[in-house]
Amino acid sequence: MKKILIVEDDNEIRCLLSEYLSQLGYSPLTAENGLDGLKSARDNEELSLIILDLMLPYQSGDSVLKKLREFTDIPVIILSAKSMVQSKIDLIKAGADDYMTKPFDLDELAVRIEALLRRSGRNNKKQSDFLTYKKLTLDTENKTASVNGNTLVLTSKEYAILELMLSNPAKLFSKSNIFESIWNEEYLCDDNTVKVHISNLRNKIKKYDPDEEYICTVWGMGYKLA
Repeated sequence: MKKILIVEDDNEIRCLLSEYLSQLGYSPLTAENGLDGLKSARDNEELSLIILDLMLPYQSGDSVLKKLREFTDIPVIILSAKSMVQSKIDLIKAGADDYMTKPFDLDELAVRIEALLRRSGRNNKKQSDFLTYKKLTLDTENKTASVNGNTLVLTSKEYAILELMLSNPAKLFSKSNIFESIWNEEYLCDDNTVKVHISNLRNKIKKYDPDEEYICTVWGMGYKLA
């Protein structure tokens, strides 16, 4: 559940936003002033987005935004009664991601939140979320695989075998290594399960890269990346 921090001194607006975001499936946190808002942003590393009012006690929204950008690139939506174009431009330049003028429509706010979360989700993907080998890419966060940009339709076990092998690209895996790692059961020497899964993987990969070998058989020993 994505956490969204609401920094708003107006109790009615703050409660309204908190209740609305909860109904949408988000986990809202709230702060009544700029100082508490900054503290919450620092203390909650899993925040996905901040909704920030400008007219705040103790520390203005402008100042909060400036300090936020010193330690995080989390998306920020500004709420303000100021409707001047120059004010919006200045805040965007200062690091805001979006700007809504009060009074605002809740459904429009929801759409803007969704759009920012989609963009930040793509932009914040770490290199460590991906495993690559030749033209094969695994997205380890979403548990998907693709070859040449084409999505592979894999079973959970097929995906797990690929992730195991790409995580250990130089390792030679025996059938028992693969079976016991993926199925978490004792391997029976006459079990054909691993061989069938490897064959299926080869065929699915070959569909999108027919000229390249990805998994090779080391006779009498097992399998490794080609």
